Amino acid sequence: MSPRRIGALARKEYFHLLRDPRSLILAFIIPLSLILLFGYALSLDVDNVETVVVDGDRTNASRDLIRHLAASRYFHVRGHARDSREATAEIDHGRASLVIVIPPGFSGDLRSDRTAPLQVILDGSDPNFANTSRGYVTMFMEGYNQRLLLSFLDRNGMEKIKPPVEGRIRVWFNEDLESRRFIIPGLVAVIIMIAGAILTSLVIAREYENGTMETLKSLPITAFDLIMGKSIPYFFIAMSNVLISVLLGQLLFGIVMKAGFWLMILSSSLYILVALALGLLISIVTKSQLLANQGAILITYLPSLLLSDFVFPISTMPVVLQGLTYVVPARYYIEILNGIYLKGLGFHDLWQGLAVMSFMFVLLAVQCVRLLRKEGL
Repeated sequence: MSPRRIGALARKEYFHLLRDPRSLILAFIIPLSLILLFGYALSLDVDNVETVVVDGDRTNASRDLIRHLAASRYFHVRGHARDSREATAEIDHGRASLVIVIPPGFSGDLRSDRTAPLQVILDGSDPNFANTSRGYVTMFMEGYNQRLLLSFLDRNGMEKIKPPVEGRIRVWFNEDLESRRFIIPGLVAVIIMIAGAILTSLVIAREYENGTMETLKSLPITAFDLIMGKSIPYFFIAMSNVLISVLLGQLLFGIVMKAGFWLMILSSSLYILVALALGLLISIVTKSQLLANQGAILITYLPSLLLSDFVFPISTMPVVLQGLTYVVPARYYIEILNGIYLKGLGFHDLWQGLAVMSFMFVLLAVQCVRLLRKEGL
């Protein structure tokens, strides 16, 4: 290994990046756009469910129910409909997700201590949204029934019933249950794969396509020198994206790390090295920029997005896919970031993920060196 030769190769790659604006756009503009789009547009929180009410009773009791519904932060009563057909038309056209139909005689059933049924219609086009909305409706009805029961006992001079079991719920790590608090840290893993693996997947393949690989073979450099020289500029680009993402997450979304900054830098450095080594391996094997780009998207970007516990929980996946997630580096990096950002964990809690990423990097780097030596370096 020669620092002088590695520096020369790094300068060559640096000047190539300056002459290729497309690579700079891919390295900086796209990651920044992802932060803004995912941060503002992607939200897994369900609130202000668009609701339409059909009040067939038109009494104080039905209006009281509607007032309590509108006062909840989970529902937004956007209007009233004359009948069920008009209300379901709102769901058909996507203007509402929930319809509550109060039948005639609702207040009479309440006064007579009979069951007063309500019809609740949910848009099930999005099952996750519908399930969450159904939970909100169930919780609202339970709370409303409790208020009616307490009012009945108070009118009759009876002692209020205390439930035998009281659940005192405490939410840790993400007290407000905001999805942004784990979306933004998880997005850093996806950004590094774009700035690291996808970009480096082109560097060796470009040498083959331009016919300069034979020139590199004739130079007094080793396979390790070539890998190091090609990786250094992209390492700093990826690290710059990490720092920019952390800064934007704090300034725009108020997401602050609970653990040490240097632990995040250490874990990010390891993850970047894994991404760079994986991109170089793809580039060496394919020897074509088109194939390398497509292969990098399939092997690095999509698994990082889909199989890393970022958007879809691993526990809900089929067993085969759950096993496949163990070879996805983003799984361990996102777990570390969640520990740093949300749980305030330290090195002694997260060392397993760091050890796995270190092993992955060594394995991939050795494979890259071995393949380049077979090529004559």
